[in-house]
Amino acid sequence: MFTILIADDEERIRRLVSDFLRRDGYTVLQAGDGGEAMEIIDQRLSTIDLIILDVMMPVYDGWSVLRHIRAKSTEVPVMMLTARAEDTDEVFGFDLGADDYITKPFSPIVLSARVRAIEKRCQQNSDSGEFVCGDLRISEIRREVKVAGASVDLTPKEYELLIYFKNNQNIAASRENILNAVWGYDYFGDLRTVDTHVKKLRAKLGPCGTMIQTVRGYGYRFEGKKE
Repeated sequence: MFTILIADDEERIRRLVSDFLRRDGYTVLQAGDGGEAMEIIDQRLSTIDLIILDVMMPVYDGWSVLRHIRAKSTEVPVMMLTARAEDTDEVFGFDLGADDYITKPFSPIVLSARVRAIEKRCQQNSDSGEFVCGDLRISEIRREVKVAGASVDLTPKEYELLIYFKNNQNIAASRENILNAVWGYDYFGDLRTVDTHVKKLRAKLGPCGTMIQTVRGYGYRFEGKKE
């Protein structure tokens, strides 16, 4: 059963989102502030498949809770809810390890669709198989990435981006296609999101980062052969 934690200090929002998610068959946990969210995360993180965080919450804000989550796990997806629609907030959230970002007011139907997209990606990432390309090794069944034998710590979105490149190697992919494939068609951010994540992914892959080549004025291409 796919379990989701929704943390928001507005009871109306929590009830609305929870009703829609439960209708879709999800198990939902609720937290009314950042402190309560951290307690649930500390106790049940291994059983939670997705966390939806409001940015502005009492006790601890969403950014603090996100930092707390990423200190414990880079795998569980996190969706941020915010009443602010500034690009700087969105980039800040991605830098901290957020996977998705939705601005209030939002449609519960759209939110549910984005949750289903995240669930689908999680299921795809659980498929078995190991990919080797030079010093780069990806084990999808272990959700593990290594470069020259050393483990690489990727955020969930960086990992999904790498898997997308791996599955589309030697093909020039536009920024728009990458954004739609990795973030979903309902994502409302701009194409700079792709560039930001590619830059971070290249840095973490070290010498293997050069496998992700820039196609000027278009997007990116992953160059390599599977061994």
